[in-house]
Amino acid sequence: MGVVADAWTWLTTGANWSGENGVWHRLGEHLYVSGTALAVACAIALPIALYLGHIGRGGALAVNISNVGRSIPVFAVLALFMVSPLRNAGYLPTIIALVLFAVPPLLTNAYVGMREVDRAVVEAARGMGMSGVQLFLRVELPLAYPMLMTGLRSASVQVVATATIAAMVGLGGLGRLITAGFNTYNTAQVVAGALLVAVLALLVEAVLVGLDRVVSPLRPLRALRPPRKSV
Repeated sequence: MGVVADAWTWLTTGANWSGENGVWHRLGEHLYVSGTALAVACAIALPIALYLGHIGRGGALAVNISNVGRSIPVFAVLALFMVSPLRNAGYLPTIIALVLFAVPPLLTNAYVGMREVDRAVVEAARGMGMSGVQLFLRVELPLAYPMLMTGLRSASVQVVATATIAAMVGLGGLGRLITAGFNTYNTAQVVAGALLVAVLALLVEAVLVGLDRVVSPLRPLRALRPPRKSV
């Protein structure tokens, strides 16, 4: 319990939260890197997955190709960028590495969600005269939403947790607190930094779960469900 108590003392010391090396500044850097990487990954993976899922062709190949990224360590990708001309490009190598890490869960879940839409529902919508765009927006996308959101939550938590690798190449983020603690043999700071990353990942998960309950296109259907009878 001594290490935990020391970490709590470190976290409750105001001086550790202010300044360029303080928690708030490192948190801002961490959110910037994570948010940018996740936004880019969504912009790449979701349109491809939704389109291929809609037309029903080429999706399996795209998923298999994207899953190759799961077998490549993110730090190895970052290390390769560090010996390339991009090594002086600030956070760009880290963001690219995190994008490659985030694309597989986003693409896989979105595509699977589209392909698991009940074909009978799709054919019924076509029979009602819906165009391809109407079918996509009004039927397929709402029904694929749960899987899409699952992929988004998974990718978000993974990116937030993995963004600490920026510190390995001398950049910012919460990982910098951990590496600084290792360099100064400050175990309390190392544990405090790890706790901050874990709490941030949990908060991101909680925010996305709450957002899902508010914006889900299936929310009106859930509200119509009869209450469960107690046994």
